[in-house]
Amino acid sequence: MLLDTCALIWLAMGGGQLSAKAKQAINEAAAVYVSSISAFEIAYASARGRLELPCDAERWYFEVLDKHSLTEVLLSAKIAIASTRLPMVHNDPCDRFIIATAQLESLSVVTTDRIFRKYDIAIID
Repeated sequence: MLLDTCALIWLAMGGGQLSAKAKQAINEAAAVYVSSISAFEIAYASARGRLELPCDAERWYFEVLDKHSLTEVLLSAKIAIASTRLPMVHNDPCDRFIIATAQLESLSVVTTDRIFRKYDIAIID
């Protein structure tokens, strides 16, 4: 499964906003992935003062990956190009990268973003 950026933040902050279904799926998954675009989204939100982190974004991101045994999927040219071939339903390029990653890697996505449902991917909300 692949965590949307919000799901990654919620998991790192104790999981309070994740549903019981999502928490259980994360705990039972053989592997949980995070797109490297989430590092950008988190660092950008932190730099703009829209996300408060206990340390700098880079350190926070890699500590969260390590603590929760998450595997990073690097943003590749293949993913970037696939994101441009998606139907123009979601306008957020970062979310389009996450959706394309899920499609190419055959991963379900943990997200509460309802727009993700309009794509051919499994959702865990």
